[in-house]
Amino acid sequence: GPNGTWRRSALALPDNSSVGVVDASRTDDRALISVTSFLTPPSLWLADAGTGQARQIKAQPPKFNASNLVAEQHEAVSSDGTRIPYFLVHRRDLKLDGNNPTLLYAYGGFESSQTPSYSAGTGKLWLERGGVYAVANIRGGGEFGSAWHKAGIREHKKRAQDDFAAVAADLARRRVTSPKRLACWGGSNGGLLVGNMLTRFPERFGAVWCTIPLLDMRRYSKLLAGASWIAEYGDPDIAEDWEFIKEISPYQLAAPGRAYPPILLWTSARDDRVHPGHARKMAARLQEFGHEVWFYEPLHGGHGTSDFEQTAHMWALGYAFLRRTIGKGRLDDD
Repeated sequence: GPNGTWRRSALALPDNSSVGVVDASRTDDRALISVTSFLTPPSLWLADAGTGQARQIKAQPPKFNASNLVAEQHEAVSSDGTRIPYFLVHRRDLKLDGNNPTLLYAYGGFESSQTPSYSAGTGKLWLERGGVYAVANIRGGGEFGSAWHKAGIREHKKRAQDDFAAVAADLARRRVTSPKRLACWGGSNGGLLVGNMLTRFPERFGAVWCTIPLLDMRRYSKLLAGASWIAEYGDPDIAEDWEFIKEISPYQLAAPGRAYPPILLWTSARDDRVHPGHARKMAARLQEFGHEVWFYEPLHGGHGTSDFEQTAHMWALGYAFLRRTIGKGRLDDD
């Protein structure tokens, strides 16, 4: 602006998308902007701050049919009154009858932000077939800066899990789905999250998809990279810390005689970050208590999948589990 002052103007970019500046011109008001969303593959836009206009100039080819799909953003109210935003992706003609198979995902840790992203697997295997997909922006993540992260660590990690459970309740309240049709999914720190949904909020879910998880929080700091996460979770060897950690340790919280939803535990024998012992012990304990457990542990991989073939196998395994549990009779291929 004049005299070196800043001037603010809105750019016409898509809603509910992840947007970033790739490169900005030093001579005019134009910039290259990266844009991606749940329904549109990564694309490159040319934006002009002077005119407020932006246009797509290049995009990756689509991997699934999104013509009848929409993405929205809603809010749930957590146990302490905090409003927790979440994204919801579904067919345009969604019936709010409480009977839609819905998959709820979150991470909620280490200041990692969960923003709209394009997933061929979720699109092809779930959304195209009539499934609903939700992503919750719970505390512990970085969506709203370091304060949002710090509000979901150590003694507040339980609060972050309450946020996720509140989104599950909101999806049922709004009649998007119901507990028997709702599954939760998470990996690593997110595996700890959904492990706690199993043990703390089993009545809100019809299935749990738990990948490369932390589950035994009594010993996590002694296994592989665990000691590096003490700032996030606390130190179980310090009595004051164990008092709050034990309230979010699924391995210790699992109990006989409780009605748990079926769970798919997916780990890797070669995981060099979260020890596969977490998933192994949890599967054994749940089986001992007579619960329905699916367990998968390939010999290859790492903290996640190692190649395209294994990635495809993991997606197929997870979504087959969801179709057999929360999806019966409600998806296009059933």
